[in-house]
Amino acid sequence: MSKRSPIATGVLLATFAALAFGLTTPVVAWAGRDLGPFSTAALLYGGAAATALLLRSVSAPSGARLRRGDLPRVLAVAFVGGAIAPTLLAWGLQRAGATVGSLLLNLEAVFTVFLARAFFREPIGPRVAIAVVVMAAGGAALTLDASASTSWGVIGVAAIAAATLAWAADNTLTRPLAEREPLDVVAAKGGLGACITLIAALVAGEPAPDLTAAAALLACGATGYGLSLRLYLLAQRRIGAGRTGSVFALAPFVGAALAFALGDRAAGGWTVVAAVLFGIGVWLHVTERHRHAHRHKPVDHDHVHRHDDEHHLHDHDPPVGGEHAHPHRHDPLEHEHEHAPDIHHDHEH
Repeated sequence: MSKRSPIATGVLLATFAALAFGLTTPVVAWAGRDLGPFSTAALLYGGAAATALLLRSVSAPSGARLRRGDLPRVLAVAFVGGAIAPTLLAWGLQRAGATVGSLLLNLEAVFTVFLARAFFREPIGPRVAIAVVVMAAGGAALTLDASASTSWGVIGVAAIAAATLAWAADNTLTRPLAEREPLDVVAAKGGLGACITLIAALVAGEPAPDLTAAAALLACGATGYGLSLRLYLLAQRRIGAGRTGSVFALAPFVGAALAFALGDRAAGGWTVVAAVLFGIGVWLHVTERHRHAHRHKPVDHDHVHRHDDEHHLHDHDPPVGGEHAHPHRHDPLEHEHEHAPDIHHDHEH
């Protein structure tokens, strides 16, 4: 029986993360319509943190625990991705609409690819470059559609675009945490983000949510911001920040389809053009292949790994199967196989 490609596994995890997140966007737009953006963000990440803590108590760990040295990065992730981004999204959805807002979230993939290249040297080949240009054109098409309606629509588009940039920065900041226990990261990010936005909501005097809206947003937080982030981190561990962000661009299509099914018919002709362009961009990303001869330098490190990935060839007594973590050494190695920019493939091109 042939083993599954690590790239295929990472793409599958990122796809499920996208589905979990995409389904929540129209619900967030509905449940948060009478709430302030800070209250909406607090409930979303409060639900994510509570779910992560619950799962952490009943599931086996799949990574190393967070360390004291991770605190500055966790704080940055909580502020940028757990406070700023969801607040901008909640504010923008009320002005741009659920369908346009959902599709516009594709810009997160574009920003993530560029940031992953700038900070982690993740390669951008011709296929990825074309995909980024196509998806950026899709964002421009959505802006044209919004500008044809009201000035508030353009401002809403700008807010959601800013949210995608904040989440792209969050993705970049989170990548070094991908080898940690994902539920620890979700709980820390969600808890801190919820605290920041709750304080902001109280200072701003935002209205308290009714029970139905609160329950809906907490459920969205549990699935779209808790479970989804855990799957996203597991995907990043296998295929890097840029490719994970690209596959995650499926989420907006899920959200837009659900919004349309629920009666949001505000989208115009440019939205259809944007959907086609984003679809082409996602297809280009997902079908990209990367293979060449490369050399691994000797390294000692500690992270979650398997023994069927062509890199972890050391022995255990007694034998160990499946994912596990411990300090180990890699000897120099040169080989050729399909790979993505994970922890072992950050070489230059």
